Amino acid sequence: MFTLFLSRLADIPGALQYTPDQVRDPYLDDGVPPGGVTQIYFDSVGALERAAGELGEGEVEAMAVHRFAVPEPWPRVPSSYCTYLVAYEGPANDEAAWLAYYLKHHPPLMRKLPQIRELEICTPIDWRCPPSLRRVRHLQRNKVAFDSAEALAAALNSPVRTDMRADFAQFPPYRGRVTHYAMTTRVLG
Repeated sequence: MFTLFLSRLADIPGALQYTPDQVRDPYLDDGVPPGGVTQIYFDSVGALERAAGELGEGEVEAMAVHRFAVPEPWPRVPSSYCTYLVAYEGPANDEAAWLAYYLKHHPPLMRKLPQIRELEICTPIDWRCPPSLRRVRHLQRNKVAFDSAEALAAALNSPVRTDMRADFAQFPPYRGRVTHYAMTTRVLG
């Protein structure tokens, strides 16, 4: 699956490749992770659409990146690290209200995760998907990045995660699956 992200931030690498990693979540087991995901960043919708036209066949999703500051970001992004990818398939009863609540309340908790290095929340955008690709649309995706699988495991077992689960119970009405997968991330360029 390709995930195309619209981002005008110069410090984000151009592309990331995710493959499954092994980290036990004390609250969740969402089953078998996707075999691989490629995430590509673009600085305009036009550039994103042109690139999508060259991908061939497969699933694709386009989203806007909302990046949040973390206490200790990487001084320089490493070539490989561990990421926790979360996807909210949706729908929400009121999508705008759901996203507004999430973006206001959840990132301040997430950025308190021990040893977090990066936090992105991504929301869908309108775009022209080529007919050769199957368009996928989630209500929202997010990712938190850590130096290693061990650092992610420590964060998932921290008291902050308990606070995040309590906040989850306060989200506006929502139906649909939510998935959480630990992935090894490789920076492609």
